[in-house]
Amino acid sequence: MANIKSAIKRIQIAERNRLHNKSYKSAVKTLMKRYFAAVGQYSTNPSPEAMEEVQRSMSAAYSKIDKAVKRGVLHPNNGARKKARLARVLKAETSAAS
Repeated sequence: MANIKSAIKRIQIAERNRLHNKSYKSAVKTLMKRYFAAVGQYSTNPSPEAMEEVQRSMSAAYSKIDKAVKRGVLHPNNGARKKARLARVLKAETSAAS
């Protein structure tokens, strides 16, 4: 354990930031799972309502990914890769459904 006051403070700040980053990453994962579930639902039963739900969940996931990148929780390339993965899944399902 650190003895110097500034080192103790840095440990506290690092822990606070770690928990904040963890919540962002968890939220991104949750929204991505919801999106994949919505796409799966759409692929089994293509309808305008299902597509609307897919678009809503995609928008929420994109927004959270962009915020995580902006706040420095995710690297920009990591955020871009996650968004590309979401778009790729939708494209594959819509081409298969057509």
